[in-house]
Amino acid sequence: MVRLQGKTVVVTGAARGVGRACALAFSREGADLALLDVCGDVDGVPYPLGTVSQLDHTARLCREQGAAVLTATADVRDGAALRAAVDATLDRFGAVDVLVNNAGIVAPSGRTTHEITEDEWQVMLDINLSGAWRMISLVGPHMVARRSGSIVNVASTAGLVGYRHFAGYTASKHGLIGLTRATALDYAPLKVRVNALCPGSIRDDSAVEGRMLTEIARSLELPVGEHEQTFVQSQPMNALIEPEDVAGAALWLASDESRQVTGSVLTVDGGFTIR
Repeated sequence: MVRLQGKTVVVTGAARGVGRACALAFSREGADLALLDVCGDVDGVPYPLGTVSQLDHTARLCREQGAAVLTATADVRDGAALRAAVDATLDRFGAVDVLVNNAGIVAPSGRTTHEITEDEWQVMLDINLSGAWRMISLVGPHMVARRSGSIVNVASTAGLVGYRHFAGYTASKHGLIGLTRATALDYAPLKVRVNALCPGSIRDDSAVEGRMLTEIARSLELPVGEHEQTFVQSQPMNALIEPEDVAGAALWLASDESRQVTGSVLTVDGGFTIR
Protein backbone atom coordinates (compact mmCIF):
# COMPACT_ATOMS: atom_id res chain seq x y z
CA MET A 1 0.00 0.00 0.00
CA VAL A 2 1.34 3.42 -1.01
CA ARG A 3 0.03 5.69 1.71
CA LEU A 4 0.46 9.13 0.14
CA GLN A 5 -0.24 8.49 -3.52
CA GLY A 6 -1.67 11.63 -5.13
CA LYS A 7 -0.84 13.79 -2.12
CA THR A 8 1.32 16.91 -2.03
CA VAL A 9 3.54 17.51 1.00
CA VAL A 10 5.32 20.73 1.95
CA VAL A 11 8.42 20.30 4.14
CA THR A 12 10.33 23.22 5.64
CA GLY A 13 13.97 22.83 6.62
CA ALA A 14 14.21 20.15 3.94
CA ALA A 15 17.86 20.53 2.92
CA ARG A 16 19.23 18.09 5.48
CA GLY A 17 18.62 16.22 8.73
CA VAL A 18 15.09 15.33 9.74
CA GLY A 19 13.70 17.41 6.89
CA ARG A 20 15.53 15.29 4.32
CA ALA A 21 14.55 12.08 6.12
CA CYS A 22 10.89 13.13 6.02
CA ALA A 23 11.06 14.07 2.35
CA LEU A 24 12.54 10.67 1.47
CA ALA A 25 9.95 8.80 3.53
CA PHE A 26 7.10 10.72 1.88
CA SER A 27 8.48 10.24 -1.63
CA ARG A 28 8.71 6.48 -1.06
CA GLU A 29 5.02 6.54 -0.20
CA GLY A 30 4.00 8.24 -3.44
CA ALA A 31 3.84 11.90 -2.42
CA ASP A 32 4.85 14.86 -4.52
CA LEU A 33 6.89 17.41 -2.65
CA ALA A 34 7.53 21.10 -2.15
CA LEU A 35 10.84 21.38 -0.32
CA LEU A 36 11.71 24.67 1.41
CA ASP A 37 14.89 25.73 3.13
CA VAL A 38 16.65 28.97 4.05
CA CYS A 39 19.67 27.87 1.97
CA GLY A 40 22.08 30.17 3.74
CA ASP A 41 23.33 31.30 7.10
CA VAL A 42 21.30 33.44 9.48
CA ASP A 43 22.71 36.31 11.53
CA GLY A 44 22.86 35.26 15.17
CA VAL A 45 22.84 31.51 14.50
CA PRO A 46 26.36 30.30 15.33
CA TYR A 47 26.55 27.38 12.89
CA PRO A 48 26.01 26.86 9.15
CA LEU A 49 22.48 26.14 8.04
CA GLY A 50 21.28 24.22 4.98
CA THR A 51 22.62 25.10 1.55
CA VAL A 52 21.25 25.21 -1.98
CA SER A 53 23.34 22.18 -2.91
CA GLN A 54 21.98 20.21 0.04
CA LEU A 55 18.41 21.10 -0.88
CA ASP A 56 19.07 20.12 -4.48
CA HIS A 57 20.50 16.81 -3.27
CA THR A 58 17.37 16.12 -1.22
CA ALA A 59 15.25 16.88 -4.28
CA ARG A 60 17.36 14.61 -6.47
CA LEU A 61 17.03 11.70 -4.04
CA CYS A 62 13.25 12.16 -3.94
CA ARG A 63 12.97 12.34 -7.73
CA GLU A 64 14.89 9.08 -7.97
CA GLN A 65 12.04 7.53 -5.99
CA GLY A 66 9.48 8.83 -8.47
CA ALA A 67 8.34 12.03 -6.77
CA ALA A 68 7.64 15.28 -8.56
CA VAL A 69 9.56 17.92 -6.61
CA LEU A 70 9.50 21.71 -6.37
CA THR A 71 12.21 23.48 -4.37
CA ALA A 72 12.19 26.99 -2.95
CA THR A 73 14.65 29.10 -1.02
CA ALA A 74 12.66 30.68 1.79
CA ASP A 75 13.46 31.92 5.28
CA VAL A 76 10.56 31.11 7.61
CA ARG A 77 10.92 34.63 9.04
CA ASP A 78 10.08 36.10 5.61
CA GLY A 79 6.35 36.04 5.00
CA ALA A 80 6.63 37.23 1.41
CA ALA A 81 9.10 34.48 0.49
CA LEU A 82 6.89 31.87 2.13
CA ARG A 83 3.81 33.15 0.30
CA ALA A 84 5.65 32.93 -3.02
CA ALA A 85 6.69 29.35 -2.24
CA VAL A 86 3.16 28.32 -1.26
CA ASP A 87 1.71 30.01 -4.35
CA ALA A 88 4.23 28.18 -6.54
CA THR A 89 3.27 24.90 -4.87
CA LEU A 90 -0.43 25.47 -5.51
CA ASP A 91 0.27 26.47 -9.12
CA ARG A 92 2.32 23.31 -9.68
CA PHE A 93 0.34 20.73 -7.75
CA GLY A 94 -3.09 22.28 -7.21
CA ALA A 95 -3.30 21.57 -3.50
CA VAL A 96 -1.36 21.05 -0.28
CA ASP A 97 -2.39 17.93 1.61
CA VAL A 98 0.33 17.84 4.26
CA LEU A 99 2.52 20.50 5.87
CA VAL A 100 5.55 19.49 7.90
CA ASN A 101 6.87 22.43 9.93
CA ASN A 102 10.40 21.16 10.47
CA ALA A 103 12.57 24.28 10.08
CA GLY A 104 14.27 25.12 13.33
CA ILE A 105 17.49 26.05 15.12
CA VAL A 106 19.02 24.84 18.38
CA ALA A 107 21.45 27.70 19.03
CA PRO A 108 22.29 30.38 20.14
CA SER A 109 22.08 28.46 23.42
CA GLY A 110 24.33 27.34 26.23
CA ARG A 111 23.82 30.25 28.62
CA THR A 112 21.79 31.06 31.71
CA THR A 113 18.43 32.70 30.97
CA HIS A 114 19.47 36.22 32.02
CA GLU A 115 22.55 36.03 29.79
CA ILE A 116 20.46 35.63 26.61
CA THR A 117 20.40 38.81 24.54
CA GLU A 118 17.27 40.31 23.03
CA ASP A 119 18.46 39.42 19.53
CA GLU A 120 19.26 35.82 20.51
CA TRP A 121 15.85 35.38 22.09
CA GLN A 122 14.11 36.88 19.08
CA VAL A 123 15.84 34.79 16.41
CA MET A 124 15.05 31.58 18.29
CA LEU A 125 11.34 32.30 18.64
CA ASP A 126 11.01 33.85 15.20
CA ILE A 127 12.32 30.72 13.48
CA ASN A 128 11.13 27.89 15.75
CA LEU A 129 7.69 29.21 16.69
CA SER A 130 6.61 32.11 14.51
CA GLY A 131 7.94 30.37 11.40
CA ALA A 132 5.52 27.48 11.95
CA TRP A 133 2.66 29.93 12.53
CA ARG A 134 3.48 31.76 9.29
CA MET A 135 3.35 28.52 7.31
CA ILE A 136 0.06 27.50 8.93
CA SER A 137 -1.41 30.92 8.19
CA LEU A 138 -0.59 30.45 4.50
CA VAL A 139 -1.42 26.77 4.03
CA GLY A 140 -4.28 26.49 6.52
CA PRO A 141 -6.88 28.40 4.48
CA HIS A 142 -6.38 26.08 1.49
CA MET A 143 -6.77 23.00 3.68
CA VAL A 144 -9.83 24.44 5.36
CA ALA A 145 -11.42 25.24 2.00
CA ARG A 146 -10.94 21.61 0.93
CA ARG A 147 -11.96 20.23 4.36
CA SER A 148 -8.85 18.06 4.32
CA GLY A 149 -5.27 18.24 5.48
CA SER A 150 -2.66 17.25 8.03
CA ILE A 151 -0.17 19.59 9.70
CA VAL A 152 2.80 18.10 11.53
CA ASN A 153 4.84 20.41 13.76
CA VAL A 154 8.28 19.08 14.65
CA ALA A 155 8.81 20.12 18.26
CA SER A 156 11.21 18.40 20.69
CA THR A 157 11.38 16.82 24.11
CA ALA A 158 12.32 20.41 25.02
CA GLY A 159 8.65 21.14 24.42
CA LEU A 160 7.77 18.84 27.31
CA VAL A 161 10.55 19.26 29.87
CA GLY A 162 13.09 21.92 30.76
CA TYR A 163 16.74 21.94 29.74
CA ARG A 164 19.36 23.92 31.63
CA HIS A 165 21.01 26.66 29.50
CA PHE A 166 18.45 26.24 26.69
CA ALA A 167 15.73 28.66 27.82
CA GLY A 168 15.07 30.12 24.37
CA TYR A 169 14.94 26.76 22.63
CA THR A 170 12.78 25.26 25.38
CA ALA A 171 10.37 28.21 25.32
CA SER A 172 10.06 28.03 21.53
CA LYS A 173 9.27 24.32 21.55
CA HIS A 174 6.79 24.60 24.43
CA GLY A 175 5.16 27.37 22.41
CA LEU A 176 5.02 25.16 19.33
CA ILE A 177 3.10 22.53 21.28
CA GLY A 178 0.68 25.20 22.48
CA LEU A 179 0.25 26.40 18.90
CA THR A 180 -0.41 22.80 17.84
CA ARG A 181 -3.13 22.24 20.41
CA ALA A 182 -4.89 25.56 19.84
CA THR A 183 -4.82 25.21 16.06
CA ALA A 184 -6.05 21.63 16.30
CA LEU A 185 -9.12 22.88 18.15
CA ASP A 186 -9.68 25.64 15.58
CA TYR A 187 -9.41 23.24 12.65
CA ALA A 188 -11.03 20.06 14.04
CA PRO A 189 -14.57 20.95 12.85
CA LEU A 190 -13.06 21.75 9.45
CA LYS A 191 -11.45 18.29 9.03
CA VAL A 192 -7.87 19.55 9.17
CA ARG A 193 -5.65 17.74 11.67
CA VAL A 194 -2.73 19.30 13.57
CA ASN A 195 -0.25 17.28 15.61
CA ALA A 196 3.22 17.68 17.11
CA LEU A 197 6.23 15.39 17.11
CA CYS A 198 8.70 15.49 20.00
CA PRO A 199 11.96 13.76 19.06
CA GLY A 200 14.67 13.07 21.58
CA SER A 201 18.39 13.10 20.87
CA ILE A 202 18.71 12.38 17.13
CA ARG A 203 21.92 10.86 15.79
CA ASP A 204 23.69 13.01 13.22
CA ASP A 205 23.37 10.56 10.32
CA SER A 206 25.76 11.48 7.52
CA ALA A 207 23.29 10.14 4.93
CA VAL A 208 20.98 13.07 5.68
CA GLU A 209 23.81 15.43 6.68
CA GLY A 210 22.37 16.04 10.14
CA ARG A 211 24.33 18.14 12.61
CA MET A 212 21.92 19.28 15.34
CA LEU A 213 23.19 16.92 18.06
CA THR A 214 26.71 18.15 17.40
CA GLU A 215 25.57 21.75 17.82
CA ILE A 216 23.79 20.89 21.07
CA ALA A 217 27.06 19.35 22.27
CA ARG A 218 28.97 22.50 21.32
CA SER A 219 26.48 24.64 23.25
CA LEU A 220 27.01 22.42 26.30
CA GLU A 221 30.79 22.46 25.76
CA LEU A 222 30.90 18.68 25.41
CA PRO A 223 33.79 17.16 23.44
CA VAL A 224 32.54 16.69 19.89
CA GLY A 225 33.32 13.14 18.85
CA GLU A 226 32.56 11.81 22.31
CA HIS A 227 29.19 13.49 22.74
CA GLU A 228 27.02 10.66 21.41
CA GLN A 229 28.08 8.40 24.26
CA THR A 230 27.15 11.15 26.73
CA PHE A 231 23.67 11.54 25.24
CA VAL A 232 23.10 7.77 25.09
CA GLN A 233 23.59 7.57 28.86
CA SER A 234 20.35 9.51 29.36
CA GLN A 235 18.35 7.28 26.99
CA PRO A 236 16.28 4.52 28.67
CA MET A 237 16.52 2.41 25.50
CA ASN A 238 20.31 2.92 25.34
CA ALA A 239 20.27 4.26 21.80
CA LEU A 240 19.98 7.58 20.02
CA ILE A 241 16.97 8.32 17.86
CA GLU A 242 17.52 7.82 14.13
CA PRO A 243 16.24 10.43 11.64
CA GLU A 244 14.09 7.78 9.97
CA ASP A 245 12.39 7.09 13.31
CA VAL A 246 11.11 10.66 13.32
CA ALA A 247 10.26 10.51 9.61
CA GLY A 248 8.24 7.34 10.17
CA ALA A 249 6.19 9.02 12.88
CA ALA A 250 5.65 12.07 10.66
CA LEU A 251 4.53 9.79 7.84
CA TRP A 252 1.95 8.13 10.07
CA LEU A 253 0.59 11.51 11.18
CA ALA A 254 0.45 12.63 7.55
CA SER A 255 -1.42 9.54 6.37
CA ASP A 256 -5.04 8.48 6.68
CA GLU A 257 -3.95 5.86 9.21
CA SER A 258 -4.09 8.66 11.81
CA ARG A 259 -7.34 10.17 10.52
CA GLN A 260 -8.82 10.44 14.03
CA VAL A 261 -5.65 11.87 15.59
CA THR A 262 -5.47 15.62 16.16
CA GLY A 263 -4.01 17.81 18.89
CA SER A 264 -1.70 14.98 19.89
CA VAL A 265 1.90 15.22 20.99
CA LEU A 266 3.79 12.13 19.85
CA THR A 267 7.15 11.48 21.48
CA VAL A 268 9.91 9.70 19.57
CA ASP A 269 12.46 9.78 22.37
CA GLY A 270 13.32 6.23 23.43
CA GLY A 271 11.49 6.78 26.70
CA PHE A 272 13.40 9.89 27.75
CA THR A 273 10.36 11.84 28.98
CA ILE A 274 8.71 8.98 30.95
CA ARG A 275 11.18 9.26 33.82
